[in-house]
Amino acid sequence: MFQSLDHLIIAVEDIEKATQNYQLIMGTPPVWTGAHKSLGTSNALFNFQNTYLELLSPTGEGLGADLIKHYLKDAGEGLIGMVFATKDINGVHQSLQNYGFAIGKPTDGEGINSADQKIRRWKNLFLPPDLTRGIFSFVIEHTHGYLPQSKEKKESEPYKLDHVVINTNDADGFIGIYKDVFNLRLALDKNIEHWQKRMLFFRLNQTTIEVIEQEDDLPPNDKMWGLAWEVKNLEKAHKRLEDAGVEVTPIEKGVKEKTLVATVKSHTQNVPTLLIQHLD
Repeated sequence: MFQSLDHLIIAVEDIEKATQNYQLIMGTPPVWTGAHKSLGTSNALFNFQNTYLELLSPTGEGLGADLIKHYLKDAGEGLIGMVFATKDINGVHQSLQNYGFAIGKPTDGEGINSADQKIRRWKNLFLPPDLTRGIFSFVIEHTHGYLPQSKEKKESEPYKLDHVVINTNDADGFIGIYKDVFNLRLALDKNIEHWQKRMLFFRLNQTTIEVIEQEDDLPPNDKMWGLAWEVKNLEKAHKRLEDAGVEVTPIEKGVKEKTLVATVKSHTQNVPTLLIQHLD
């Protein structure tokens, strides 16, 4: 159904400040900055090998601004959504209808790059609450123009999304949507004894959607939590960040064998952020 995890969305209060912060973390400027005038939002996009990251801020009036303001008022800045890419959005629409979900028709979207006035166009299919369960999520089909590629990444700069972490109180229900409806590959379903939690791994376009279950008595709910970015040389990345005034924890061995990790503690707009190096 989906070709890739197209991008991830962080809600931010001040788009300029957040862009400056993420430029420090990523080591490169965004490849795109612009506005969705009809939606009342502005954004900055950082491109990576297997996905891109969108900072999204309410800067005008419209449905988009209202949505982001709601998330900011409810929980402050942070990771709020993920977007799946398809080459056949009408087919996805029909498939979800066949499953019995009440879903609106695809809508047109447009973005203009403030740097060169180039235009990208796409179609969006916003998913209903019984599929998103608290996550801002939709399907996108790119129809015109391409997101510019960033320059070649240095060893000290994140070049790939290793995994995204989602918290849920209903792992079985999550599987029922992401495996059975979205047809994502469930690579792991395991109870972690020392955490006393259940963990799911879904694989999609060279990244992992990591889901951690914490059961409670509330209705089924999912929430975006954090991001892990892969770097080729964590020691160089650590030094670059410290030199830039970004707070980062000491390098240590990761939970996964043959990995080194460090946690970025500032400039993330409240997004738990891990840097990881895989040792060959």
